[in-house]
Amino acid sequence: MRCPWCGADDDKVVDSRVSDEGAAIRRRRECLGCGRRFTTFERVEEQPLWVVKRSGQREPFDRAKLVAGMQAACKNRPLTDEMLQELASRVEETLRGASPEPTTQQVGMAVLEQLKELDDVAYLRFASVYKGFEDAGDFQREVGLLIKTTEPKRRA
Repeated sequence: MRCPWCGADDDKVVDSRVSDEGAAIRRRRECLGCGRRFTTFERVEEQPLWVVKRSGQREPFDRAKLVAGMQAACKNRPLTDEMLQELASRVEETLRGASPEPTTQQVGMAVLEQLKELDDVAYLRFASVYKGFEDAGDFQREVGLLIKTTEPKRRA
């Protein structure tokens, strides 16, 4: 590490601490050339996430685009922007764990899985666009699947 004061590249680490909730390490360094101290931060460099579209075209993952789609599905629903940001984080984390180049289908399914846990109406709205519903029968089928997976089994 080059000293910001004198430009020497010889220093020693005086103190190291975890920073940004474990996302970085803060290091206090002392230049062995001039004796002045400075701080550096060490972070993991995240690999870019690329989404493969149906056409085969690749584009960088756009979290804002994901949130905008979820906001449209959640319009007039009791979900806050913070809840949607958290949902987007979980979706992105799921996608990163699955593949460095997830398909748009994987993105859509990850969003549906998360929305199912939060709000049934938002789930149906998102599913209607994502799955391309064409008539009321498509809604009925999806509601049936939703009820089947969320309703507890009854004992006779």
